[in-house]
Amino acid sequence: MRVAIFTGNYNHIKDGVSITLNRLVDYLQKNEVEVLVFGPTVPDPAIDHVGRLVPIPSMKMPGRPEYRFTIWFPKKAKNVLEIFQPDLLHLATPDILGIKALLWAEKKGIPVVSSYHTHFSSYLKYYKLSAIESFFWNYLEWFYGKCRQVYVPSESMAEILKKNNIKTNLKLWERGIDRELFNPSKRDMEWRRKLGFKDEDIVISFVSRLVWEKNLKLFATVVQRLKNKYASVKAMVVGEGPARNEMMEMLPKAEFTGFLEGENLARAYASSDIFFFPSDTETFGNVTLEAMACGLPAVVADATGSKSLVDHGENGFRAPVERSDKFFTLIERLILDASLRDKMSKASLEKSKDYRWDSINGKLLDYYKEVLDT
Repeated sequence: MRVAIFTGNYNHIKDGVSITLNRLVDYLQKNEVEVLVFGPTVPDPAIDHVGRLVPIPSMKMPGRPEYRFTIWFPKKAKNVLEIFQPDLLHLATPDILGIKALLWAEKKGIPVVSSYHTHFSSYLKYYKLSAIESFFWNYLEWFYGKCRQVYVPSESMAEILKKNNIKTNLKLWERGIDRELFNPSKRDMEWRRKLGFKDEDIVISFVSRLVWEKNLKLFATVVQRLKNKYASVKAMVVGEGPARNEMMEMLPKAEFTGFLEGENLARAYASSDIFFFPSDTETFGNVTLEAMACGLPAVVADATGSKSLVDHGENGFRAPVERSDKFFTLIERLILDASLRDKMSKASLEKSKDYRWDSINGKLLDYYKEVLDT
């Protein structure tokens, strides 16, 4: 089998999309699938990517220069695709490159599938662009309507797509977790002490790129209010991004670790006590799953993605993003009740065991075979 993957991000930014696609390519290659990836890149990419990447011309995204968007599908890249002779095209981003690849596949009679990684419509309110939401959904309805299958990371995300008239054959493609890396044994009290935390402190962590669509203001508002009431409450923010300086002003006494990965990231999760992630723009919530695997109760937005991971009252809590008071009350319960934290910690750890990368990507390979067999 030969599969060509088209994406807006494969190595220039380390985020959920690029990590997921690199894991997929690694799995496919190990299972005798030839893969060719097309997408933008930069001279010093954040990821040492897996497999072969065909660079596509791109420009910096206005207002978000760390991201790039493709501007065309050059003849040179098309020639590479022609020589590769793919059996299947997988479009990971509904951008200009995705459209060009879709039209190419239609002309050649090659089946196309797609995956839904980024809940773009939920971003619009953070950039005062809500007026174009209906146009955006109409475009996605057309784009995904051209695909044989569309892979969604959660049932809750599938429901959102269905409500917006995306009727393509939706298939569940969740995300996995490396449980050898992310687990409670990585808790390191000495590391906590070096950051200035006392053993009795309740450390509330946030892990993500520091961008406004992750609902940073809500996190800062709730945590600062908790810190004002409880001296033992401390905040730890893991990640980098354009909103870092403003967030540091909102949480002047929080510990900002910067970007962490691998063992350092696992240690940060496991060495905190509560994971608070109020983002309502997730399609799945990789960071929430990582926190769960490290044994943390998770307090999250009652929104797509998070609904599939956090069972309210079992391994954490969910609340509407409009209710900062609700988030305050729920986290306060965890601060005051160590036995509740311990109970939810165990429940998080247990639920995380259901998400194994090999079985999840094996399911996607079966989807590919299903398309090619019809």
